[in-house]
Amino acid sequence: MPETNALRTFIAIELDAGLRRELQRIQEGFKRQMPPGSVRWVAPEGIHLTLKFLGDTPRGRVAEVGAALERACAGCAPFEFSLEGRGCFPNLRRPRVIWVAVRERGQALAHLNAAVEREVAPLGWPTEERAFSPHLTLGRVTRDADGRAETAIGGIVERSVIEQIGVQLATAVHLIQSDLRPSGAVYTRLLSVPLSAAAAAEKGE
Repeated sequence: MPETNALRTFIAIELDAGLRRELQRIQEGFKRQMPPGSVRWVAPEGIHLTLKFLGDTPRGRVAEVGAALERACAGCAPFEFSLEGRGCFPNLRRPRVIWVAVRERGQALAHLNAAVEREVAPLGWPTEERAFSPHLTLGRVTRDADGRAETAIGGIVERSVIEQIGVQLATAVHLIQSDLRPSGAVYTRLLSVPLSAAAAAEKGE
């Protein structure tokens, strides 16, 4: 739904400062091993737990998206998730994206993602066909990386061991604007919707 002056947006859970510092530490470890210039690393402040990428979003529809998020969050209580494990998309043999895994004990995150998809689909953003795979992107392999570099990157990630680096309580969902600039993306929080305290009370939490 392209529109002049449309915003580039996505829906996400923001990370605590402590987790961002740990992710930066992991990035630095990878950087020392990767072939020079083979990976574009995401700035730690730009790492989010993305629930839904919207892309072009007309400015006049931001409030409409916010109302959809309020409906999605109304039935979802705050929950904890942890960061543990690593991998590449689409796989370690052909790495394009390097990520850290997001894990939880229950299904709260999956339910929240499904609720978000369900509420924004009628607004014109179709439900993602691929299964939801919660992760945090650390870096993206550059387009000019050759087969030798890709093999090296996949091997480095495969040999790495990332044990649990932290736990966070998710309490809100945010609509975030991504402004792509030559110096890197700049992120602006457009609105925030808290997860439902009422839902937590109903579950006896």
